[in-house]
Amino acid sequence: MIMLTVGAACFLARAVNGPSLADRVVAIDGLVVTIVAIVMANSIRTDSSLFVGVAVFVAFIGFVGTAAGARFIERRGG
Repeated sequence: MIMLTVGAACFLARAVNGPSLADRVVAIDGLVVTIVAIVMANSIRTDSSLFVGVAVFVAFIGFVGTAAGARFIERRGG
């Protein structure tokens, strides 16, 4: 959990300080993946399947957000 939190902090720092919009979109996507991994690790640690739905929902929202960001960058031209 500590390593996942450190990774999430690194992605968050890149999202805030990223030099381009594409860097920020990729960092936010990495942050979403890390959040899903944290939720799943917590689900395994507590031996509860209640968090699986939350992880799937967050992953879906992250996918849609990344696709929208990529489409925006493509239409914007850079």
